[in-house]
Amino acid sequence: MDKVLITRAPMRICLAGGGTDMPGYYERHGGMVVSATISYYVYTILTSNPLRGIQVMYADQHALSPSVSREDLIWDSDLGLPKAIAHHFSICDGATIFLASQVPPGSGLGLSGSVAVSMIKAIAFSCGLDLGPKEVAELACYIEIDKMGLPVGKQDQYASAFGGPNSIAFDRHGVVVEPLRLLPETRQALADGMMLFFLGASCQSSTILMRQREQIQRQDSDTMRRLGAAKELAMAIRVALESGDLNGFGQLLHRSWMEKREIVSGITNPALDQCYQEALHNGALGGNVTGAGGGGFMVLFCHVARQPAVTEALAALGIQRWPCVLEDEGVQVMQPVPWSRQQALPAVPWTQSPVLQHTPFTARGPA
Repeated sequence: MDKVLITRAPMRICLAGGGTDMPGYYERHGGMVVSATISYYVYTILTSNPLRGIQVMYADQHALSPSVSREDLIWDSDLGLPKAIAHHFSICDGATIFLASQVPPGSGLGLSGSVAVSMIKAIAFSCGLDLGPKEVAELACYIEIDKMGLPVGKQDQYASAFGGPNSIAFDRHGVVVEPLRLLPETRQALADGMMLFFLGASCQSSTILMRQREQIQRQDSDTMRRLGAAKELAMAIRVALESGDLNGFGQLLHRSWMEKREIVSGITNPALDQCYQEALHNGALGGNVTGAGGGGFMVLFCHVARQPAVTEALAALGIQRWPCVLEDEGVQVMQPVPWSRQQALPAVPWTQSPVLQHTPFTARGPA
């Protein structure tokens, strides 16, 4: 019987502070985001393989290679990141890795970070290393940012590894994750009030992320000013939530989206703006959009009594509502079975030049 190991890592919604988690910003100014994980996951299923080589599969994407060499580790498909993680652990023989995500690429819910966190937890566990959330998150950041050179920040990896509604602070000395101190009634009202609407997979996220990273690296004055405002809004949202001021939270969420629209050009379009205004007109207090170029998810905060009107108005515009349940747990080992492999081998030097390319994906909402 094959040996099987299953892990899962949740995805996140960023409520405020996005962009301040990029090294070019937080190393000079300090960054902060407020985020919450939700009950959509990336699953890693790791099984032993009697054949030579490592087999890596992602949903309907399939790649089989006799070995994971440095030359093979190019971000030319959705398999680039999994291969880089396998390479880091020197897993090059005797394993099949199957990855499955409940949302499509381009959703803006931190998919690559959840992939990295889920897979690192699985491979490390199979090697006899029961890494904690911070260790998993740090390694995921190292592989994505330092090793592969991807234009991402650090919030996704930490949010997925730790789980829950959190305030996450970044500076040159490290990352600090603090769970939001919510009263039980506030936690319940927040969970009841969050709404999620799928806008379609983003086809511009990579380009926009790279453009934003370049603006930050240049220390563009307007970008720096707006990121500072985004950080201040994240601080204010934390205060509002911890004091139980959910109306204030909704208004701050709206201000955060208005600021985000100005930080990243091309993140919205007229059709998306119409949907957002329609949601506000029908009772939503505020919201955010997770993807780029009009794609991803629209996240709204709306009191329960007004939600049917918002749902109906957006359905008339062709926007489908997805269930939104807050998740308090981070990455988890779901089904461990003893493995013969006892330790991770040191990673060999990394020389591959990073290349980023988006892979189209067609998705359907949940039944």
